[in-house]
Amino acid sequence: MELDDFKYFPEIDRSNMLAEIDGLPAQLQKAWELGQQFPMPAVGDVQQVIIAGMGGSAIGADLLAAYAAPLASVSITVWRDYDLPAWAQGDRVLLIASSHSGNTEETLSAFAAAQARGCQVLAVTTGGKLAARAAEAGYTVWQFVHPGQPRAAVGYSFGLLLAFFARAGWLPDPAQELAAAVAAMQTQQANLRAETPTEKNPAKQWALRLENKWAAVFGSGAFAPVARRWKGQISEIAKAWAQFEFLPEADHNTLAGLVNPASLFPQTLAIFLDGSHAHPRNRKRTELTASAFEQAGLESAIVHAAGETRLAQQWTLLHLGDYVSFYLAMRYDTDPTPVDSIESFKAALKKA
Repeated sequence: MELDDFKYFPEIDRSNMLAEIDGLPAQLQKAWELGQQFPMPAVGDVQQVIIAGMGGSAIGADLLAAYAAPLASVSITVWRDYDLPAWAQGDRVLLIASSHSGNTEETLSAFAAAQARGCQVLAVTTGGKLAARAAEAGYTVWQFVHPGQPRAAVGYSFGLLLAFFARAGWLPDPAQELAAAVAAMQTQQANLRAETPTEKNPAKQWALRLENKWAAVFGSGAFAPVARRWKGQISEIAKAWAQFEFLPEADHNTLAGLVNPASLFPQTLAIFLDGSHAHPRNRKRTELTASAFEQAGLESAIVHAAGETRLAQQWTLLHLGDYVSFYLAMRYDTDPTPVDSIESFKAALKKA
């Protein structure tokens, strides 16, 4: 589909994923405000926080952990698996079980492990088994309303965590920075919306560059989970293959792979996410790594974040990636909402 024929988008986008993307700045603001209203558990002497989740319910944890790394007074582990690590014992460990549906089996497994080991627990969910089991056990439940896909609730999965960490006293008050991030997203959005023509729309231009290409997305620091988000959105929304890489780690291994098979290099686009709040050495690495990819015969490009603050740059890059993924789905005539292969796999696993 031609990307400027946006009036025909609903013929493909049957569940209106575009509205979810358009509404992300407002969702992030709403999540922050909601997080000020929910009851707070008595966190006591918590030293370690584990945030358990999968997919769209985990990406908010990644974003929070990356943002909080230079600021937080507790250690944060994002857990994408069953059970919990052996060191997770006792009430100085808090498990935040994050499951959009409340029925994610890996997260329910982590919840059960935390309960058995005497850890503190907070459930963040729209309901399901997690809400029921947490309430029955007397744990605090932060239950929000979102009828869409988990990946479209990233504002909730991040904003609620940000509010919790701030209210627990583990982060400096981020209210002003959050407001600046929302404002920067809204300002940028004027050039990303469907009605903005391709010649003035960076998201449509990136989608056209990505069409019929393998995507590799690189990020560092607060932008590392954004690279992961771009990969996830390209796969789930556009139903296209992508990968994510982190800097500086990629310079210690991935660079060695710029030799074989050379015949596939023209089919790859390496995207490097950058912003003024990245570590200066990682900014230099981004420039040099992108150049190395070009010299090896792979197309590469650097995407620069909008916004003045670190949080604003993290979220403007994320929002841009969501729009890019959506427009790529339109180019592929692909409904961005259903994930039939994932649902089929879950059904097969349930029977196994």
